[in-house]
Amino acid sequence: MKVKVQYFGFIKNMLKKSEEEFELSEGASLSDLLSRIAGIYGEAFRKEVYEPGLKDVKTGFVVTVNGVLMGQLHDVDTKLSEGDNVILMTLMSGG
Repeated sequence: MKVKVQYFGFIKNMLKKSEEEFELSEGASLSDLLSRIAGIYGEAFRKEVYEPGLKDVKTGFVVTVNGVLMGQLHDVDTKLSEGDNVILMTLMSGG
């Protein structure tokens, strides 16, 4: 199945790209996707955004699946489906 990933803020600058598509096996979870991205982009991604095996992204980052925060779903255990849109971005705050 194909999943689209969009990057915003710090992650976009770090990876030097705004989006890409990943081919995943059926039943793959958000942690599978994040681990795959960490495998591609290496130490910088693991240090700043997500360390494979952990149950959450690092502080200051947020992930949505089809516009819903992963914390409102099943966190990194959220199952992905064909055509899902995943966004990785820096946590914003206003005031």
